[in-house]
Amino acid sequence: MDFDELRKLCALLHEEGLSELTVEEEGRRITLRRAAEMPGPKAVCDDSEIAEEYVRSPVVGTFWQRPAPGQAPFVNLGDNVDPGRVLCVVEAMKVMNEVRADRAGVIEDILVEDGSPVEYGQPLFVLRTTP
Repeated sequence: MDFDELRKLCALLHEEGLSELTVEEEGRRITLRRAAEMPGPKAVCDDSEIAEEYVRSPVVGTFWQRPAPGQAPFVNLGDNVDPGRVLCVVEAMKVMNEVRADRAGVIEDILVEDGSPVEYGQPLFVLRTTP
């Protein structure tokens, strides 16, 4: 793979809003990743100590709550999550994009049904955080 092909793959990653792209060619495997910061609106409660924030989809694709059919979901309502924990995957063009928690909190709501199409930036979860 030459530099121009790599540059085109980087452009595709950006244009399609993908967080990860893997290409296999002639026995070589290249994976490109980018950080997807998706700030969401905050709803601060009266006591100002608890905030609810959306976890949003980094790409257009299909929402999958489980790693594979028949397996347990990544998270359930009421689960405590730490930063980096996988919450779901969004499949886009046969690429499984992991959506991870960027902060600690509790899953307050799951806003999308398993197997449903999602849009870029669509809220997937409500995560309650405490400072």
